[in-house]
Amino acid sequence: MEDDHVSLAHGNGGRFMRELIEEIFARHLGADELDVEADAVPIALNGGEVMITTDGFTVQPLEFPGGDIGSLSVHGTTNDLAVAGARPLYLTLNAFIEEGLEIAQLDRLVASLAKAARESGVRVTAGDTKVLRRGEGGGLYLATTGVGVRMPGVRPSLKRIEAGDAIIISGSVGDHGTAVMLAREDFGLTGDLVSDAGPVFALTERLMAFDGLRFMRDPTRGGIASIAHEIKRATGLGVRFGANVPVRDPVQSVCDMLGYDPYYLACEGRVLAVVAPDQADAAVAALRELPEGRDAQVIGQVGESGDRVILETPLGGQRFLEELEDDPLPRIC
Repeated sequence: MEDDHVSLAHGNGGRFMRELIEEIFARHLGADELDVEADAVPIALNGGEVMITTDGFTVQPLEFPGGDIGSLSVHGTTNDLAVAGARPLYLTLNAFIEEGLEIAQLDRLVASLAKAARESGVRVTAGDTKVLRRGEGGGLYLATTGVGVRMPGVRPSLKRIEAGDAIIISGSVGDHGTAVMLAREDFGLTGDLVSDAGPVFALTERLMAFDGLRFMRDPTRGGIASIAHEIKRATGLGVRFGANVPVRDPVQSVCDMLGYDPYYLACEGRVLAVVAPDQADAAVAALRELPEGRDAQVIGQVGESGDRVILETPLGGQRFLEELEDDPLPRIC
């Protein structure tokens, strides 16, 4: 490829576009898996119940500690399938590239995407590229569609939640949102915190073995507080979080300085699950057997706080977690 930066010619359907696709996307994603000539491709699903999801990614900056927009697009999409009780199998990819993006950076991002796909056990089987004029995008936007097959076992759903159910989190909260915020350097802060972005299928597969599993969600935008309000709206039951919700010290320090609340910040590699109370300890133990679930714990209960979402404080008090209105940190995923 002759140019060092993306130009509008890379989106015109001609030689430059073909070279961009062949030398970056097909090279990293595998020419035998990504058919750059076909308008549609077959996929094999072994007769299982098909599940599908779609997502878009506009994170800024494109690269941040612990991840980038490429790997994030894979994790974000496959995680949505996983918490719905599906095994992710296939992805499609749409890349909206801004004129002027360095080819070297695009190459890194697509390589990262391909690596994340391999590690997540999914194939990118179809895609499309568009080039936007300079100033009309954030360097690179990605849109994905994920396809998977439902796993055996219960069907996680808000409708299954009952009063008294336990709430489990697989790890600390707010890491991703804080890592991206620090990477932007908008506040003159630095630190070694990294995003928690990663696949959660191994975690959800463990949880699917429990017939007392009610519901799973990955707490992305809006964090665990927004999931609690989703539960409240769907069930009419309140949610109470204990004082033991895991928040890393660097995350809490940044939130204290800037006035953010970690319970509303995005995670990109965590699972919040609602489980029957008599199976909660066993579910936590199963998660802790995995490296990504070593900090799993019960952090709350459904149905004990009327129609509110309440957080117990370390000093023995409590406060209401209201429904999120303003986005505290846009362009986070």
